[in-house]
This record gives sequence, C-alpha cells and structure tokens, in this order.
Amino acid sequence: MRKTRKVPVRFAVCIKNKGYEASLEIGKFYRVIHDEDAERRGYLRVIDETGEDYGYSANRFLSIDVPKPLERILLKAAS
Repeated sequence: MRKTRKVPVRFAVCIKNKGYEASLEIGKFYRVIHDEDAERRGYLRVIDETGEDYGYSANRFLSIDVPKPLERILLKAAS
C-alpha cells in the first residue's frame, strides 16, 4: 500500500492584479494549490474570486507562512 504524503496548506497575498481585477484583489490572502509543474514554470495555482483554482504568474503574489490559528480562520472563511 502506497502512503500519501500530506501537503501543507499554503497561502499567498496578491500584490499585483493588473488585467485580472475581477479575479484577484490586491492585499487579499489566497490559498495556494500544490502544483509542482506550475511552480517550475513560474506560476502559482490559487483559488481566486471565482472560487475556482487557476494558475497565475507567481510574481503577482507574495508567499507567506501563517500561524495555525490564522490558517484555520482563513480555511473556514473560504469554505
């Protein structure tokens, strides 16, 4: 039986939204979806304002570490 490794929850803050004003808000925290292929190509896959996950250029975001209490709040707000 193959073990699945748990991928930690990650968040990023939008710092640029030009051209994507309807999908991304500057200063907002977005949940990052683990996608190694996208990251190798310079993209982050995030759940945007549509509620779907899309790949955006990583330079639009600042990845951040959040404390567990804040992580729980952000995940609850997103559901």
